[in-house]
Amino acid sequence: MQCDAKFDFLTRKHHCRRCGKCFCDKCCGQKVPLRRMCFVDPVRQCAECALVSHKEAEFYDKQLKVLLSGATFLVTFGNSEKPETMVCRLSNNQRYLLLDGDSRHEIDIAHISTVQILTEGFPPGEKDTHTYTSLLGSQPASEGGNARATGMSLRFAAPGAEGLTQLKLTAGEDAHASRRQSTAWLAAMHKATKLLYESRDQ
Repeated sequence: MQCDAKFDFLTRKHHCRRCGKCFCDKCCGQKVPLRRMCFVDPVRQCAECALVSHKEAEFYDKQLKVLLSGATFLVTFGNSEKPETMVCRLSNNQRYLLLDGDSRHEIDIAHISTVQILTEGFPPGEKDTHTYTSLLGSQPASEGGNARATGMSLRFAAPGAEGLTQLKLTAGEDAHASRRQSTAWLAAMHKATKLLYESRDQ
């Protein structure tokens, strides 16, 4: 399905374990871990799928731990002018964003429609966000350069509410260690969102 090789007794047919397409050994010779499909050992994948799977393996080994550990942010809901200090983390089943502070909120990731990673480091007047128009199916709307993440804005459908609710997370300035942890969490979230777009059709 890639090089148009004719299969015979010597040129055997192989299936990529990720996309399911048929390839010859040359086009489907890489064996890469595929945790999202619950394969314990590395499995045969085509070159295109292997590239995405390598990125996923890095995410599982590095970024996922950061997202599960959580970080402290100043959180603003809707049009509220007063932010609340909360710890934001990914749930253990990776389906919810959990926010814990004076109040507690649980956001179903499947109900998030828009994510913006707020960054700094742009000249005045330039757009300072990485925007993803939908976690479920759209391409990223815009991306900037290599700038440091300072916050995240997202819109989601809250149970029982009409329309979308806006949520903004901002890394606080109070403690250096806390700020560093928050920045690391935002960077991991940025990579997770990008990876979701790259792998959504795989």
